[in-house]
Amino acid sequence: MKFTLSQSKWLTVSVLVILLDQVTKYIALSNLNYLEPLSVGPFFNFTLVYNSGAAFSLLSNLGPYKLIFLSGIAITASIFILIFLFRLKSNRYWMSGSLSLILGGAVGNLIDRIQYGIVVDFIDLHIKGLHWPAFNIADIAISTGAIMLMIEIIWSKDNKL
Repeated sequence: MKFTLSQSKWLTVSVLVILLDQVTKYIALSNLNYLEPLSVGPFFNFTLVYNSGAAFSLLSNLGPYKLIFLSGIAITASIFILIFLFRLKSNRYWMSGSLSLILGGAVGNLIDRIQYGIVVDFIDLHIKGLHWPAFNIADIAISTGAIMLMIEIIWSKDNKL
């Protein structure tokens, strides 16, 4: 495998996601009190929440090995994504973009797990007293990348690497 300028561009996207995620989490940790909403608009708060599970607190009751298990999944997924990114043809922009977003988000949340033992969430969307589970920039990147990946898989005419 040879490292190309195209791959470095996509790794830069991942690094930017990681940096934006970590900076916004630092700001949230420095300026918000745990579970005390800061209203930003009629449907939007900043609320500091700690997520000990996976997406939407899934697997939060996994027991003492939860941190190792979830970190292992993130590390394994990141390695597979990196390998796949390096093997993609340089003209696969949509696929490369989706994978780089997922990679950046996965690493951003992995940093939290290693540093704090939990993932820091702070974006709180709500309507009429119903709240979507809190999330962060890494979660947005993962979700956006996953949607892009599904679109690529469904509508791509060239599913070859």
